[in-house]
Amino acid sequence: MSETTRLIAGPFNRVEGDLEITLDITDGRVREARANSPLFRGFEMILVGKTPLDALTLTPRICGICSVSQSMAAARAIAQAIGVTPPAPGQLVAALIHAVENLADHLTHFHLFFMPDFTRPAYAGRPWHDRMVTRFTAAEGSAIRSATRARADLLHIMGQLAGKWPHTLSLQPGGVTKAPDARDKVRILATLKACRRFLESDLFAAPLEEVAALDGEDALDRWRRAAPRGDTGLFLDVAEDLELDRMGAGPPRFLSVGAYETPAGFLFARGLFKDGATGPVPLERVEEHLAHSWMTGATAHPFAGVTQPDPDMADPAYSWCKAPRLAGETVEVGAFARQVVDNHPLARALLRDGAANVRARVLGRLLEVARTALALEAWAAALSPGASHMARSHALETGRGAGLVEAARGSLGHWLVARDGKIKSYQIIAPTTWNFSPRDSQGLPGPVEQALEGALVKPGETTPLSVQHIVRSFDPCMVCTVH
Repeated sequence: MSETTRLIAGPFNRVEGDLEITLDITDGRVREARANSPLFRGFEMILVGKTPLDALTLTPRICGICSVSQSMAAARAIAQAIGVTPPAPGQLVAALIHAVENLADHLTHFHLFFMPDFTRPAYAGRPWHDRMVTRFTAAEGSAIRSATRARADLLHIMGQLAGKWPHTLSLQPGGVTKAPDARDKVRILATLKACRRFLESDLFAAPLEEVAALDGEDALDRWRRAAPRGDTGLFLDVAEDLELDRMGAGPPRFLSVGAYETPAGFLFARGLFKDGATGPVPLERVEEHLAHSWMTGATAHPFAGVTQPDPDMADPAYSWCKAPRLAGETVEVGAFARQVVDNHPLARALLRDGAANVRARVLGRLLEVARTALALEAWAAALSPGASHMARSHALETGRGAGLVEAARGSLGHWLVARDGKIKSYQIIAPTTWNFSPRDSQGLPGPVEQALEGALVKPGETTPLSVQHIVRSFDPCMVCTVH
């Protein structure tokens, strides 16, 4: 009879380490996993009783990496409640600011969070290990140094358009506070040109247009073998050798609430992908379950939800994270989910039995880097110096609104209810809340818990390598998870 052992693995994050995963292991494989977000922060409680505009100051402090996403979601929630729409130039600048942050975040994840795992001595002797050590050794690798410089240069755009980063106040319900002038436009275009040089020399060793046009596995394979393909080619070598496409299968459902809305529509579409097709998102059927969370209350839509922590709650609770579900089902969110929902042919081809995997999630993020960089160039060229970037609005007294955006890690939602000029309720579902949720009231595991089932655990491993690769392919941000 096989014996089951228990292992608590972590920390995982390279920004902050508030994630523990309990693994039940049988015959060298993970039989069950439970993801615990052990740090409670209470932003949803802090916001109650404040004036609605205070959300623009407080919610960006949830996270210093995706603070623009939080700002954008708060501004949209207030805007919907007021009934104001930013003018077209303001929408364009807001999309540009938001996409710059997400692009910088993707570079950070790939270079600093994900790839350094493959420099470990456990992989010594693999045909790619020496190259990985040279490029991605923490604090020393040549790729890490060049990517860090490119990221810092890219974020100069934040200083020009957002005033500062993180925690800008430039994003408002009626638009943006900074109307770029002709000099700003020239400098932004120059910055994006430098970013393109880095991407095309180091990350892809190919034109961005070529990467964005890849339309399937055969095209990817031909592209990869035609010439050295920079750090993307190095990742593909690792993925083939370690069979990363067979690791970390999540739920066969993907959500995007739509990324970068401009007057022309979303750059990456809004939708729910399931059963091989994309359909509308039933936002009215979003619910947060509390059965396995250290919270009191009932399953509810965020407009009706409450945040009432109960640190003394006994089993079966094991996490501060709530368990969001869409129409009663788990969904995966993130860059790969966005590309699947947007019907990009390469993303669809990377699915295995309808689900994502470690290789697909990383390639989806790289594909999005190329597509986003191209969009940024077009948006910067279309900036309108001298145009109005802000619509007049009034203070929110009573009403409610939902602010939905796509952060780098996936779908982010703010649900605001105001009464008599004060916030009555404020609920947030972050990307990592979707992906790292505990079990729901039906006992259904969250996406990362499902993805870890079957992961290989070698003798003597305390934080198994396969588990680390799977967890980091989702790019967790735990401080966003428990607000």
